[in-house]
Amino acid sequence: MKLKEIMTPSVVRIHPEETVDVAARMLTHYNIGALPVCDDQGRLVGMITDRDVVIRCVASGHLPEKTHVRDIMTGRVVCGSPEMDTGVAAHLMGREQVRRLPVVEQGRLCGMVSVGDLACIDETNYDAAEALGGICTNLLEK
Repeated sequence: MKLKEIMTPSVVRIHPEETVDVAARMLTHYNIGALPVCDDQGRLVGMITDRDVVIRCVASGHLPEKTHVRDIMTGRVVCGSPEMDTGVAAHLMGREQVRRLPVVEQGRLCGMVSVGDLACIDETNYDAAEALGGICTNLLEK
């Protein structure tokens, strides 16, 4: 099975020049833990998570309404492609300790796959278990 078959194609995203308070409100409104950060051309330039908001902004003494997303986002993002096999994606997610995998085509964000997406489909629930096992194993080794 390919990622294009299970990915969520309509992905909420945020611009790097937006402020962290806007990102936090979006995370809350959509009940999600991460937002892809895309430039004006739709190219993925980073990810911002609820953890980034707390650790890199609030706990560091920065004001969310005066801090830009670009200043606290993770710039190195592990991505998949629409044609990537779900097993390969699960292995990548486990190795890189990510629960969400942006799907990018020609440099532009076109979807998102989560461990939960893999777990909900009979053909890929083993892949989800493998990914989550890799995430947990890597956490325990640190």
